[in-house]
Amino acid sequence: MFEFQNLEVYKKAKAFHLESKQLINSIQPDKPIKDQLFRASFSIALNIAEGSGRFSKPDRRNFFIISRGSVFECVAILDILHDSNFIEESTFNSFLKKADELSRILYTMVKNLSA
Repeated sequence: MFEFQNLEVYKKAKAFHLESKQLINSIQPDKPIKDQLFRASFSIALNIAEGSGRFSKPDRRNFFIISRGSVFECVAILDILHDSNFIEESTFNSFLKKADELSRILYTMVKNLSA
């Protein structure tokens, strides 16, 4: 087992991606929107994994910053999907809560690597 697979943030990011995939399969927006949500949610977990394999703090920090940026990208996509009536308020709020938690954890990781 790789070290990153034990990280709680990675497990949460992986769950977020899998839930995003389920959402993508259940709604009917344009294909580019679905593809972008898929890629952005996938990027969260992938950048956590890649950053965990880096040796220097600045390298790890950079990948965690990118991962956090992907969280924000997902929120923007979900916000637009919500405003376009593709997802219900409860679904939107559930994703926001999970994205906020991921963002906070990643922020702490970035901050700890900045010292």
